[in-house]
Amino acid sequence: MPYLKNKNSKFITLEGIDGAGKSTQLNWLAEHLRSQGRNVLVTREPGGTPLGEMLRELLLHQSMHLETEALLMFAARREHLDKVILPALQAGNWVISDRFTDASFAYQGGGRGLDEGKLRILEKWVQQDLQPDLTLLFDVPVEISRQRLSSNSSLDRFEQEKQDFFQRVREAYLRRAAQFPDRVRVIDGRQSVDAIQTELEVIISTI
Repeated sequence: MPYLKNKNSKFITLEGIDGAGKSTQLNWLAEHLRSQGRNVLVTREPGGTPLGEMLRELLLHQSMHLETEALLMFAARREHLDKVILPALQAGNWVISDRFTDASFAYQGGGRGLDEGKLRILEKWVQQDLQPDLTLLFDVPVEISRQRLSSNSSLDRFEQEKQDFFQRVREAYLRRAAQFPDRVRVIDGRQSVDAIQTELEVIISTI
């Protein structure tokens, strides 16, 4: 049985390689929507629930087999959907998530090389037909993302990956954008903060 959500609700996800600038815009977007009278829930992946946050710590800091990594990502996502995302959508709220399933296709699929067929099986099993209403993909060249992260002294194990890993992740994200053009909007993360927010205002007004 497909997951049902309130017709007034919207599910928005923010994606991009580490250092692309999505986190800078997350709180602004939530406040912008609240200023328009929307009830907005902000959450993140992996995480979003007590169990999900425990899994996040493992995923970001413990070495593990690639398939274990993918399975834990989707385990955290299943809990996230059950405890946070679906109840909020069914109540008519807007949900903004810092990453969702596109990140699994980009990082575990593109970056790590996991067979996308396995990811599609997990996607269908965990979220059925539920997809975001809008995905904002913040895109920058890998060189820029590396430069932005260079001052961070506490990088997790994904952020510590080599440049070619992030190139594969970026390419996988852009393939997802080409595959789902009605859902995924690519934002040039090299623009100024103000220019990006102006663009986001226009995009949000269309959903």
